[in-house]
Amino acid sequence: MTNSSSAISVRNLWQVFGPNPEKIVDSPDAALPRAELREKTGNTAAVRDVSFDVAPGEVFVVMGLSGSGKSTLVRCLTRLIEPTSGHIVMDGEDILEASQSRLRELRRTRFSMVFQNFGLLPHRKVIDNISYALEINGVSKEKRHARAREVIDLVGLEGFEQAYPEQLSGGMQQRVGLARALAVDPEVMFLDEPFSALDPLIRRDMQTEVIRLHRELGKTMIFITHDLDEALKLGDRIAIMRDGAVVQMGTAEQLIGNPADEYVADFTRDIPKSHVLSVRSIARPLKDSELPSQATLPANTIIRDATEIVLNSSGPVQVIENGNSIGVISANDILRLIGGIQG
Repeated sequence: MTNSSSAISVRNLWQVFGPNPEKIVDSPDAALPRAELREKTGNTAAVRDVSFDVAPGEVFVVMGLSGSGKSTLVRCLTRLIEPTSGHIVMDGEDILEASQSRLRELRRTRFSMVFQNFGLLPHRKVIDNISYALEINGVSKEKRHARAREVIDLVGLEGFEQAYPEQLSGGMQQRVGLARALAVDPEVMFLDEPFSALDPLIRRDMQTEVIRLHRELGKTMIFITHDLDEALKLGDRIAIMRDGAVVQMGTAEQLIGNPADEYVADFTRDIPKSHVLSVRSIARPLKDSELPSQATLPANTIIRDATEIVLNSSGPVQVIENGNSIGVISANDILRLIGGIQG
């Protein structure tokens, strides 16, 4: 069953490359390691039985190492690759059942895509690159340029309307890509490693830009990355893929505080827990020998942000959720956590 309150609902999605791919779906062979499956059947299961829901306005990040299936997944979601089987539902409509003409309409009006290679038209100025989808939709030049100017202001491209792509830096070109994706006012945006070709400083700027745009516009986003720092910075929830399957899905706090297996634990090992976990995760009952201080902390306070208050308190600090104390934390609790990371 799909979730009717979701912006997009994915169920039992498979993408198998090779002969008779439908025979691999849900078969015992599908559980074989990738190399064994290829040797036995000639097939590669790039996406294996993936299901998830994305809430309206959520930034849902899919991450994994090279070859994990994350980019194949996003191409299946947009039908740039035709999935072997499964369901992808938006507003009650299964995208996999859409005709080619309906799919073109959906791409022009309901969802948009931003890729690592910017895909800008070199012979068109910035304003015409941004308004290209509107031009395809038959929007008049006056109206599409008016809309392009709106998103130009939104993504910080003022003054570059008449420039050609080759005159722009990589970061500015990617702003054009974002603006082009926003021009049709899509319900869902798919971003496939859009910043991985940029240098680290520009990449950080673009991540901040996505956060700002999301805060202002509230767009639903499915963001693909291999970078855990990027995933933690952008994602409301994160799905970690390995060999075509989702091995764990949850918030940053859930993944780092309770990794599902060694693979996820290795992925998150170098992330300082105090920068991600909330005080809720280390709250404990007050011991009989302890006298709590008057200080309190909301349960969702990040441990790093709570450290100064806790260290300067005369005793354990109460952690408050929904008006009630759910436990306390002390300096020793924080030091134990940090020591666990370093050890």
